[in-house]
Amino acid sequence: MNSINRNQLFLASRIALIVTAITFAYRAALEGTWEKEFHLTKEQIGWIFSPAFWGFTLAMIFGGPLCDIIGMKRLVGLAFIGHVTGIVIYLVANDATMLFIGTVCIGVGNGMVEAACNPLVVSLYPDNKTTMLNKFHVWFPGGIVIGGLISYLFLEQLHLDWRIMVALLVLPAIIYGVMFWKLDFPKTERVEKGVSTGEMFKSCLNPLYLIMIVCMFMTAATELGTGTWIGALLSGAGVSGILILVFINGIMAVGRSFAGPIVHKLNPNGMLIFSSLFAAIGLYLLSISSGAAAVGAAAVFAVGICFFWPTMLGFVSEYLPKTGALGLSLMGGAGMFSVSLILPVMGKWFDKAKAAAVSSGTDVAKAEAVAGSDTLLKVAIMPAILFAIFTIIYFIRKSKPVKS
Repeated sequence: MNSINRNQLFLASRIALIVTAITFAYRAALEGTWEKEFHLTKEQIGWIFSPAFWGFTLAMIFGGPLCDIIGMKRLVGLAFIGHVTGIVIYLVANDATMLFIGTVCIGVGNGMVEAACNPLVVSLYPDNKTTMLNKFHVWFPGGIVIGGLISYLFLEQLHLDWRIMVALLVLPAIIYGVMFWKLDFPKTERVEKGVSTGEMFKSCLNPLYLIMIVCMFMTAATELGTGTWIGALLSGAGVSGILILVFINGIMAVGRSFAGPIVHKLNPNGMLIFSSLFAAIGLYLLSISSGAAAVGAAAVFAVGICFFWPTMLGFVSEYLPKTGALGLSLMGGAGMFSVSLILPVMGKWFDKAKAAAVSSGTDVAKAEAVAGSDTLLKVAIMPAILFAIFTIIYFIRKSKPVKS
């Protein structure tokens, strides 16, 4: 790896992830704006947002096997094309269909970033995988903080056209595209260790891996489903949804920056038990809180979801290493696919609860608060289930370690 500039590759990867994260923050901020401008229901908004996740899923599922065939560098090139194309389509969009198509392109771009950069980080730091994956994924919540603050400034303070802030996203996309273009990439860890493609596919059928795929559905839906709908879910809590999103992701960024000692003390399995417990408690508290209490509840939730995504990847990379780039990509793809499913479902839960409250004589503002609370309680069931699953895995692994 002597000719590989590890620091520059890691920096470019983080910038690419920032672009991915800003798109998530923008969608959360634009939910109300698009609803009014294009006359959409919450469920319709959910369907427009969902291709960001299933587009991501398709990119990761196909990107995983392609990672070793065409190389991580070409996957990053496809990410750049997806991002820029999606941004341009958003800028010229005049109806919901174009928003949908733009979201598909950005979803594919986001997926290619994960498909290339997760195995890249693992290959760059083979002896410190979970810690470095957490440090890499600092910039997902970090990017959401950046995007959330831009959204708050442009939309809520300056009242500028939403297309201006979307256009700004071209700049970091060009930066990471140029950086990656100039750099040499290493071989993936799986190729370096001589694990065959057939063995990689076989390892992805390991029962523990399949259980982790199912768990990824719930961890991702808990984190990203809630984050995407945060503005609507807290509309009756007397706080700014986008600022709460920034607050949550600020805590997550700090937590992931100092993940090393926590990984050393708890190990990936222990971190997942801790995360699911706090996520469930945080969602419950959010469902019954308002004002300053909602900020405290958001902090508990943030601590819970802080390590979910990178530690799920770290668990697979450390305990099931033969799954290789395919294993990481399928995990990420499963997570994003689950969010594409949960978004319209959450929108439907919200619309239904709101309609029921309004029909019983509740005013619209209070009905939205009731709907947000009801939806948050339903989502809280997932991390409660995860807590039980991760605890069972811990005791099974302790008595009989499972090999890839």
